[in-house]
Amino acid sequence: MAALKAIIRVTLLFSLYFVLCSIAAATVFKSWSDGSQALFVLALPIGLVWLGERRRARSKAKKQANKNVPFPRSQSAVKSTNSYQERRPARVTGDTTSRKEPRASAQQREHPAPKTNRRSGWIPSTETASVAGRDIGGMIYVGTPPRLNDYGYRDKCRAYIDPSLNVARKGADTRGHQLPYWPGYSEISAASRLAYLDWLASGRSDTSYDLGYMFLYFYGLERRFFVDHPTNEEKKEILEEVKRLKVLYPSNGSAQRYLGEFIQVAEVTLGGVESLEPVFDYRGWELPLSLRLAIGIKLENGEQLSANWVLSWFMCHPERQLRTPATRCGKEFKALFEIRFDGRFPDGLKVRKPRKTLQTSYRAASSEFEVTVEPKIGGSLVPDISGVRKPVEIAQEIADGAMEDLDKLSRYLGKNEDGRGSIEAQALLPRELWDRFPSEELEDLKSWAADIVSSGGPVPTIDVIERLEGARPDKIGKRNLTGAADALARVGYGVAPDPRFALRSPKIDEPVVLFELDAPIEQLEDVSEEYRATLFEIALGSFVVHADGQVTESERQSLRAKAMDAKALSDQERRRLNANLEWMLAVPPDMTLLRRKLKDAGEDAQSAIRASLVMAAHADGIIQSEEVAAIEKVYNALGLDPALVYSDLHSGNIGDGPVRVRAAVSARKGESIPVEETRSTPRLDAARIAEIQSDTARVSTVLGEIFDESTDTTNEASIRHSHLPGLDDRHAILVEQLVQEDHWTEDALEELCKASGLLASGAIETINEWAFEHYDEALLEEYDGYDVSSEVAGAVQSAFRREEAHV
Repeated sequence: MAALKAIIRVTLLFSLYFVLCSIAAATVFKSWSDGSQALFVLALPIGLVWLGERRRARSKAKKQANKNVPFPRSQSAVKSTNSYQERRPARVTGDTTSRKEPRASAQQREHPAPKTNRRSGWIPSTETASVAGRDIGGMIYVGTPPRLNDYGYRDKCRAYIDPSLNVARKGADTRGHQLPYWPGYSEISAASRLAYLDWLASGRSDTSYDLGYMFLYFYGLERRFFVDHPTNEEKKEILEEVKRLKVLYPSNGSAQRYLGEFIQVAEVTLGGVESLEPVFDYRGWELPLSLRLAIGIKLENGEQLSANWVLSWFMCHPERQLRTPATRCGKEFKALFEIRFDGRFPDGLKVRKPRKTLQTSYRAASSEFEVTVEPKIGGSLVPDISGVRKPVEIAQEIADGAMEDLDKLSRYLGKNEDGRGSIEAQALLPRELWDRFPSEELEDLKSWAADIVSSGGPVPTIDVIERLEGARPDKIGKRNLTGAADALARVGYGVAPDPRFALRSPKIDEPVVLFELDAPIEQLEDVSEEYRATLFEIALGSFVVHADGQVTESERQSLRAKAMDAKALSDQERRRLNANLEWMLAVPPDMTLLRRKLKDAGEDAQSAIRASLVMAAHADGIIQSEEVAAIEKVYNALGLDPALVYSDLHSGNIGDGPVRVRAAVSARKGESIPVEETRSTPRLDAARIAEIQSDTARVSTVLGEIFDESTDTTNEASIRHSHLPGLDDRHAILVEQLVQEDHWTEDALEELCKASGLLASGAIETINEWAFEHYDEALLEEYDGYDVSSEVAGAVQSAFRREEAHV
């Protein structure tokens, strides 16, 4: 039978080599003569077959000799010890690094060493093995590796340490350059064996060695656990060892995956259901087995799921959608999810038990075997939640809201890696988390703000920023003021000017006004249109009353009445308006910035602004020439004829109707009254003004459109698909131009926006929001104009280059 197999094997090999040589002769060596080609095609296959058979015969003879002749004492190398830590040194009587076995002397053949001193197979943790002069401990396989007939890509078991194989004396391959993807002790090089034995002997914790050596050790642990079926005590010991290995490689995805899968299946096999905990950090293409088992048991018992288990289900689900806030603000995200889940499902989420039962398989990391696990609880199969989707959809909905509310904190931490716990970071927490994440710094801030408010009067802007940031900055931008306002609002105090709606931010040497809110505020930007419009009106009024160099009490009272009489304002908005008015009266407005707001006002907005200016001028009953000059500047900014100021002021002082300007004088008979020339400049319609002033909502709309920096003026009909996702064509073209420079002056930026048909303020807001969404950083930072973020600019330019490559 053996001869027949040999004949078949030789025939097949010769045929294969003959075909390959024929192809080579016809293609590669076609320039050779016919005789040379024939010799090549016939002789080379015969030689290859002969070499293969000779090598096979030698290998068979060597294995037979190994089976019949025991290893010398120096290579049996297995000794018992009392514990894993107390290892006795090996006694080496021969050269264990030689590739060939030393021949046994005649006396040794006659009197072989006692077999009781030798072990082959699994070495428990209470014993130690010595190989190549090294004590390598237990929990390993030592001896001739068994053949694998059914599993794996190699014939020999990878985990077995064969003492008969050569081990290098020096030059250990610690970096694993000579290791294959699936290492096996019998196949790796002598230098790699040296490194592996050193790793075992040094405590199996040195992570400077290549990860392949840890896996080679792990192959033996998983084989012992699942194939040899040891006692539960030994299984627990192996499980703890694998957990220890997993901790050593926290950032390696391969180690975390394979060791994690083993741990899950091992825990299920051991029946440790009571110790199963929710999993929040898992890398895999399906739900972890421990989670499926734990939730399946709860459903089998009719239990409702708590927030922790639903969040674990969501976080481990392969189809979950997470954004940066969920990972960068992990603790805050988890806490906010739990709060909102409990508010929606106070008794827990009830999930219908699926019909499918839990069954999983464990494929060994060594690829040598596979086992099937079908857990049971109380004799019953466990439901499998793998195909259930409704709870994940509910969790996604709650998570989306939590991530959106953590966006501000995430952006701050993205720019300030060490900023967690700071006043600015705490101020950006959603209100529901304030009690969960208390801050002593915020309490100190509250006491400081209370002292400032009680003492009265404005406080220097630089002092406020220094109190919050711990240093006096060289410049103050909108981000600094917004962070200060958020922090103060968190403890129930406000700051004016309102950084989100002010016509201009205070300069570094100017004061701000602190005031007490009736309650802490989470979203300062959530205000009514009435608030926006009224704030703009009193800003115009403050400009007028500042024109004569002094603010009278009657002017002050008139503007305060305007701020307080708006019907749709809340008490909190009235407080904020009053504080902003105090700042406007203390710090004169800047006409340059005001002109930027007014230049694109529409007809309705112009009428409303003109009416507000007339009201402010008449506030004290006396119209000063300086006030008239100030109003003329506003009219110029609106693109109106300054001569209209006088007629507007006059019409604002009397009712709508005929006006006698001088006494009638009889003219010579026959003289006709000349026809008044038609003026192209728009006139002030008093009835129209009264209509707009009487309709608060109307005024709020027309003025709010100018005041709101986030207004998008892009014509929807002109929007096409942009190669910067999230931006229309106009804003995308503007971004492409912006990233060409590191800095833009205000005038240059305005001209650039105007050329694109966009308002500068709205375009900046839109572009920065887009940049935050995609790159967690603003593209434009206000500082003596606008600085362009180099990181965002580089990413945008790369996107444009990729787009051009596809054109």
